[in-house]
Amino acid sequence: MRAVAPGKLILSGEHAVVYGRPALAMAVNRNAQAFVTMGGADETVSFDLPNLQTQQESFTLRTLRDFHARVERNYEEFLAGQLSIRDVLRKPVDLFQYAFVTILDGLHLKMGGGVNVRLNSNIPIGCGMGSSAATILSVLRGLGHYYRVDFRPEWYARYSLEVENMQHGRASGLDTFVSMHGGCVRFQNGEAQELPLPRVPLYIVNTGQPQGTTGEAVAAVARRFGSRHPIWEQYESVVNHMQKALEHDDLKAFQRTLRDNHRLLNEIGVVPGRVAEFVSEVEAAGAAAKICGAGAVQGDNAGMVVVASHATPADLCAKYGYDLMTVRPDPLGVRVV
Repeated sequence: MRAVAPGKLILSGEHAVVYGRPALAMAVNRNAQAFVTMGGADETVSFDLPNLQTQQESFTLRTLRDFHARVERNYEEFLAGQLSIRDVLRKPVDLFQYAFVTILDGLHLKMGGGVNVRLNSNIPIGCGMGSSAATILSVLRGLGHYYRVDFRPEWYARYSLEVENMQHGRASGLDTFVSMHGGCVRFQNGEAQELPLPRVPLYIVNTGQPQGTTGEAVAAVARRFGSRHPIWEQYESVVNHMQKALEHDDLKAFQRTLRDNHRLLNEIGVVPGRVAEFVSEVEAAGAAAKICGAGAVQGDNAGMVVVASHATPADLCAKYGYDLMTVRPDPLGVRVV
């Protein structure tokens, strides 16, 4: 048995969505896969995370519950401004230790025997494609199926968001919703409107994992702009125009809104100089591009950039040393296969 959850791209509205403004996002054909199988010793959980380059680790349920309580204390310190979000969870396996106890206790499950959890993912980590939400959801869905729990989306969305907050600080819920349901949506304040899958030609370009985390970028923007700044109204206007362009399959109009969105990202300070130069060259070639996630407030890398163009930007990517990938929408959300 394996549970599969897709990654995502934010087409417009990143950062603004944290302040209750709308965002457009779609699930994509990159995913996380969790394999949950019977393990060894009673009430022992083994995590195997080959994509995160960590060795398999095993924990007793008691150890996991102690760890879960410690993470919650760390998160309270973060909310009080006493701890960086980077220090709430410190190792890749921490996220899954916390997730296991969250779903086990949230659904009042009994372990019985031991459990093995193995995770594979082809979603670039920390690059704005919703890797955390997809991996969390695949593990939660896999565990739910393993313990024969009826699948209720509201349960998994709630627990997934709870876990994601430990990674990102104050997650908007967008990544979780898109990975849960798939397709393309307009998302605002926890609610979503389903949209047709985009048919404009899109490429994604990996500029490299940012030096900082999503949580750190969100916190930096919050300090500079806050929730009442008029720039978020400009974001909402761009989202509205982009939605119309997508509904009419109007590539030129879509490209205009992508350029406008890029200007706003520059203004809030999350586009590194080298990535901004790349986007400028894309625009000079008659296309459009923008970062897809939180971006970065330090270093040269900004994670994924989406490019809307009939022509492949392969030569330009080679010039900058960036990896180029094609991308397709995924109409399906998390599922067991």
